[in-house]
Amino acid sequence: MNDMPQMGMGTFRLEGSQARQAVVDALSVGFRHIDTAQFYGNESEVGDAIQTSGLSRSDIFVTTKVWYESLGEDQFMASVHESLEKLKLEYVDLLLIHWPYPGDDITLESYLGRLKQVKEIGLARHIGVSNFTIDQLDQAEKILGKGELYTNQIELHPFMQNRAVVEACREKDIKITAYMPFAVGKVMKDDTLISIGAKYDASPAQVVLSWMEKRHIYAIPSSTSKTHLAENLAYGGVQLSEEDLTAIDELDNGERIVDPDFAPKWD
Repeated sequence: MNDMPQMGMGTFRLEGSQARQAVVDALSVGFRHIDTAQFYGNESEVGDAIQTSGLSRSDIFVTTKVWYESLGEDQFMASVHESLEKLKLEYVDLLLIHWPYPGDDITLESYLGRLKQVKEIGLARHIGVSNFTIDQLDQAEKILGKGELYTNQIELHPFMQNRAVVEACREKDIKITAYMPFAVGKVMKDDTLISIGAKYDASPAQVVLSWMEKRHIYAIPSSTSKTHLAENLAYGGVQLSEEDLTAIDELDNGERIVDPDFAPKWD
């Protein structure tokens, strides 16, 4: 599969047999993009699920991410090989830098160079970044050249729409992938999203996914419920009006959920 599907299954916080079963369920209901990371500690389980799915490799889009502690010259390539071994794959479709490196001892230029090398030797078909600021995207484009970064995966949901970063990505033709699209369940309790959903006999989650597609934002929601996975995938039946889209746009209040101490200075 050459292009990233509009929606993938996120696996953050899923571990052990629960992670394996959730990915098995996701693939069985029709998901074709699975997103994992070295830091999640579940690449082996994701790999098991892909192997037992019966799907051919070319039908599945797999993303993983290099953790910031593995960005140095000694660890980078070894960590990628370890990820592939755990995933039981010869290549990933998309390899991301999970977080920009927070210190001064490893330069952006050096680890982006290593990222590009992974693609050049065929271990990743696309490369990208996650949690990068506008300034870091500018620098990355200077280092790698235009069109090299496939996506910037960022926290994005109705309450934190990250518009400046989204705009910067659009200008650079970098796809925007939203993690935590449901704001850790907060969308399910939002009156605006509930009332829009009621009009279409849809869940607030389906409303948010439909809004994201209309705004050209890719999404990787996470769920361990096969029913919810199937519901998420069926969001395409929800055709939001311009009025609905505007109402969701207006929910933005800059409420950031993910902000670890090693995070960059956000835009």
